[in-house]
Amino acid sequence: MIKRKAVKKSLECKVRITAITDTMQVLSGKWKIHILGTLLQGGRMRFMDLLREIDGIAAKMLSKELQDLEMNQLITRTVVDTKPITVEYEVTEYGKTMEPIIDEIANWGVFYRNRLHGKAE
Repeated sequence: MIKRKAVKKSLECKVRITAITDTMQVLSGKWKIHILGTLLQGGRMRFMDLLREIDGIAAKMLSKELQDLEMNQLITRTVVDTKPITVEYEVTEYGKTMEPIIDEIANWGVFYRNRLHGKAE
């Protein structure tokens, strides 16, 4: 019988697993990555613009997810003194560090979709 190495025992692995867990908690749910990707592509956007851009999300869910992203310092919320008052959202410099990760997720998604539909290279 082959004895397997205990992966979770090493300090390096514990740090990595903790980091992955933290990342998944910050980006959990169906919409956060989509919202970040939309803001990275579109720049500063108003609430209703985001609602129109992200197919299938409800206003209440968008509001909740934006609050979570703001709390985790990935986006900023700016209230513009107009009549009526306008609220704009933008990715922070810290949030922009997610751009390569979101790009890789998008690239993998294109690869997956092509492979699924028989267009693999």
